Amino acid sequence: MRLRDENSEHRRCVMGSNLSVEFFAKQFDRQIAEQEYRLNPFEQWTLPHLAGRVLELGCGLGNLSIEAARAGHEVTAIDACPDAVKDLGRRAQAEGLPIRVVEADLAEWRATDTYDTVVAIGLLMFFPCEDARAVLQEIKHAVAPGGVAAVNVLIEGTTFMEMFDPEGYCLFPPRELEATFADWKILLASIDDFPAPGEKIKRFATVIAQRP
Repeated sequence: MRLRDENSEHRRCVMGSNLSVEFFAKQFDRQIAEQEYRLNPFEQWTLPHLAGRVLELGCGLGNLSIEAARAGHEVTAIDACPDAVKDLGRRAQAEGLPIRVVEADLAEWRATDTYDTVVAIGLLMFFPCEDARAVLQEIKHAVAPGGVAAVNVLIEGTTFMEMFDPEGYCLFPPRELEATFADWKILLASIDDFPAPGEKIKRFATVIAQRP
């Protein structure tokens, strides 16, 4: 995994032809400009399950990481977008929060440590399915015994495709997350539709599960 911390040389949030990263770079720039830092519904569902050392993969602007650190958790937050990483580092420093902020290509991420909570909300669908499933297995490996994973993906039935790079994305089968965590205690499992521009929908699956 290629890592660069939040003080590394600034570059644009576009990697090659990755339209997904470019899509979110624009969104993050707008949210930073407007100081829009509220939790999305999936982050709100995850918040009560955070415990101990927290790893957030694909943290974006890091709103959940900020709340976790405010609650006293030691947090590692990783994202591919330099602007988001830089902004999160600035916010964490301003509040004196214990957040390690890292810029990384998460398609190459592999677990080298264990955490009490691992979160990947709205991340895995932006990789080719083979890579997405490999990272999903790494998430399981990264959760300590008794710890929790919170994972959220777009699934089949999604009709809003503008944020995807046509060279690589994955719409998961509806129950794949539940099946992946079938050997864990499922704390929450949900499938939800959200409206998108052009009378289209985003269909999400969310699973929060506790490792035995």
